[in-house]
Order: sequence, then structure tokens, then C-alpha cells
Amino acid sequence: MTFFAGVLTFILVINCLLLILLILVQLPKKDAGAGLAFGGGAADALFGAGSGNMLTKITKYATIVFLVMAVLLGYMQDKAHNQNGAADFGKKVQEKMMQPTPAPAPAPAPATTTGMQPAAQTTPPPAAPTAAIPAAISGAAAASTNAAK
Repeated sequence: MTFFAGVLTFILVINCLLLILLILVQLPKKDAGAGLAFGGGAADALFGAGSGNMLTKITKYATIVFLVMAVLLGYMQDKAHNQNGAADFGKKVQEKMMQPTPAPAPAPAPATTTGMQPAAQTTPPPAAPTAAIPAAISGAAAASTNAAK
């Protein structure tokens, strides 16, 4: 599959170069534009005055080949890198959400040079989270306490 993708990529690059050449060689409309600036006048010398129809057809087919190969290579690369698909991704997410989170490991006690054990450190429990009171409610509560006095 990788070899086939490499061959298609090489053909796609050759097709791109052919498209660049074909577009630059074509005669511009009303003899003006970028085609003339890049040597578009040489098409008459190389292919003759009536070569516009042939070049237009070749450009059209080369463009179709370019688009088909670009979509095909994109599809092949997607399949090569995402073999599991969306269903397996959903299952993995569900499994990850169901796994319990491990408790953090306690910090090791610092080493002492005197040989004595350090005193047990007691940390106060974390404070309970307090709900924030909106300003309108706190203002109303303050007004009611002032009225009661």
C-alpha cells in the first residue's frame, strides 16, 4: 500500500508539472494576461495557430486526473493512519472515562542527620468551598438587616 501511494504521488507531481506547462502555454483571451508574459506567444510557434482546442482538452483531462488522484491519495492516507476508525475511538474514550483516577502518592519525609524521627506534621483539612453570593442577593440581605435595626 505504501509503495502504491508513492507511485501515485510521483504521478501526481508529474501531472502538476504538466498542468503548469499547459496553462502557461495557452493563449490568453484578447492577447493579454499572465500567459503572454510567461511566453504564451510561443504556443503559435510550437503547436500552430489552432492549437487552443487541443491544449484546452488536454488541460481539462489533466485537471480531472489531478483531482481524482488527490482525493484517492487523501483517502489512502486516511485509511493508512486511522485503521481503527471512529467506533474504536468512542470505545476508548468510554473506557478512559470509566477508569478510576489513582490517588496521588504521599510526599516522602525529609532525611534528618541527627537520627531522630521528624515530628509528625499535621495539616489542617482543606476549607469547605463557599458558594459565591451574587451582589444582588448580598445587597438585599444588607438592606434587610439595616431595616431590622
